[in-house]
Amino acid sequence: MNLLMRRECAWVLLITAMWWLGIFSSGPIMSQVEIKHKIMIIPFEPRLYMSQVDQIINRETKLSQKEIRNTFRRGISELLFVQFKKKYEVINLLQDTVKYGKLLGIIYERIGYSFDKVPEAGIYKAPVSEKESKNKNVTKGQLTVESDPTLRFMNVKIKDGGLVPGLFGKYKTDVYVFISQLDLLSNAVAQNDIQNIVERRIAIHYSVYTVDAKEIQSGLCSIKFPDNCNQPGRILSEYIKKICVEISGRIMVALQPPDEKKK
Repeated sequence: MNLLMRRECAWVLLITAMWWLGIFSSGPIMSQVEIKHKIMIIPFEPRLYMSQVDQIINRETKLSQKEIRNTFRRGISELLFVQFKKKYEVINLLQDTVKYGKLLGIIYERIGYSFDKVPEAGIYKAPVSEKESKNKNVTKGQLTVESDPTLRFMNVKIKDGGLVPGLFGKYKTDVYVFISQLDLLSNAVAQNDIQNIVERRIAIHYSVYTVDAKEIQSGLCSIKFPDNCNQPGRILSEYIKKICVEISGRIMVALQPPDEKKK
């Protein structure tokens, strides 16, 4: 092959490479390059755990309330980690409490909470807080019920403007998934005006911010679970896992470039 032919082949290869890298096109290949994220999973504060079934779980497992809460706290973070790891780099702050324990305390000090209306399904729009709560809705770890019948959730608000830049600078994370609260609810429901049945529900509250401190996803995801299911491991693997799959799916959609979301 002479020099001219070599140059022509090199030029063709260069043009092809530039095309596939998206230099001449803003199509799917370019979008794939743009969606490489590094996610940080921040678990709920221990005081934001509301459970009406711990006594029953204790009777069956002999686990203390603290052990039950910690099992769910770690389990949710691990289940989300497994989902996100399929596509992104992930830091789970509960994987190494020695390494990240102090960091968690710093994060909790620099965020606040707002009891907001759950965003409508479809095109996401961050909820607008009606007023700054400054944790007014949290009393001894319990959620104070408001009179407004509209469904609400515990939304994270970043109080310190330096928090996200600081986390990005040290850990290179650009997406922050806050699990703000976990509810394990149990209510007696009338059936056929003769007997009552027990209806139980698990609800996870969450908020997601990007590196520019923009809230891109938040809300509440819940699932029913039976009254004979009182082993934390089973609750996690059979029910909470489904919630984590749903939440991670919502977040992955939110992280897609606009042109990808339309597909």
